[in-house]
Amino acid sequence: MQTMSAAAARRTALAAQGFTDSRPTGQVTRQHLNRALSRTKLLQLDSVNVAVRAHYMPLFSRLGAYPAALLDDAAWSSTAAKPRLFVEYWAHEASLIPVRDWSLLRWRMRMYGGSWRSRSRELLENSPGLVDDVLAAVKDLGPVGAGTLEREIGGDVRQGRGPWWNRTDTKRVCELLFAMGELTTGTRKGFERLYDLPERVLPSDVLTHDPAEEDAVRELVLRSAAALGVATESDLRDYYRLSPSQSRRAVAELVDGGELEPVAVAGWRQQAYLHAAARTPRRVRGRALLCPFDPLIWERSRAERLFGFRYRIEIYVPEPKREYGYYVFPFLLNGELVGRVDLKADRAAKVLRVPGAFAEPGQDPAVIAPELADALSEMAGWLGLDGIVIGSRGDDRLVEALRALTRRT
Repeated sequence: MQTMSAAAARRTALAAQGFTDSRPTGQVTRQHLNRALSRTKLLQLDSVNVAVRAHYMPLFSRLGAYPAALLDDAAWSSTAAKPRLFVEYWAHEASLIPVRDWSLLRWRMRMYGGSWRSRSRELLENSPGLVDDVLAAVKDLGPVGAGTLEREIGGDVRQGRGPWWNRTDTKRVCELLFAMGELTTGTRKGFERLYDLPERVLPSDVLTHDPAEEDAVRELVLRSAAALGVATESDLRDYYRLSPSQSRRAVAELVDGGELEPVAVAGWRQQAYLHAAARTPRRVRGRALLCPFDPLIWERSRAERLFGFRYRIEIYVPEPKREYGYYVFPFLLNGELVGRVDLKADRAAKVLRVPGAFAEPGQDPAVIAPELADALSEMAGWLGLDGIVIGSRGDDRLVEALRALTRRT
């Protein structure tokens, strides 16, 4: 069995995620989006918008400044000249995936049709015609939001309910039908999902393709392996939120087929698997700010194994108990996670606020500061902000160096 050093595993993972690809030198195009998505396979969606929404940032981390409208058009609009490239579904979490991969999740749509219907039994028994009413209304009105559907159908809009965790009956049915694949996202208005029928969004060959579950799962595990480069079985399973039994069977079959190679990674307790086409570059150069939902780091135990970097998102931690900040971005420099910054886009003041900046143990703030200042300046410009405001929390030497450098930019 091949043995890999921890450093080689790290470089392999970075190459698989696209961090050794050259950045575009001119205008970013749909081809560049496709290339980046061929690495990550999906983009996680999340409602937090304190700095930038999660699905935009991984592309910026890999491609540099690009127009967000380019991704919007690729994900939520379609013309004969520019067909839709991505579609939404439950993959890692709510995610954008390549249109062709929607078929690989048909088994999950059937599963959700069972489990989600069970959880919604009371709703469906109390409102037996609501599913048919929602489908008929979407057919007539789509793409359409749940609020409009509630008004059209006269759904039970219960006072005092929150917009996310206590949904109206109509919204719950829309999400049930989305999970079952009977509705999809036609487009978005702001961040509001506007539902439509899949046949008006997806190509007919995607709609009719329905591979057997074991074949689809094997393809998903192979995509996970390509995106991760080298990974444990639990890493591979997590990428598309598969069950242990599904993942273990698929891994065994892919090993038998020569598409995965068992390897031992120094310092890893679990068996690892190397994708047959994975590359291990001799070095990794460049820098990137990573949002909390970047696929390089979203599995926190893997990030710790690869980089010795312990990372937890602290959005739900009371402010006095936060270690680093509300919405913290790790900073990747030359193949290592060397620091982290708490970021907030203050759109009213048109500045990127950095309440805290932290160097990792053993890292020299004098080396990190100029690269991080440039990365922050690039991000501020991409977001249409005019400046950077450095706060007081974190590593004193790094904070002072960033203040000096950003005053000059």
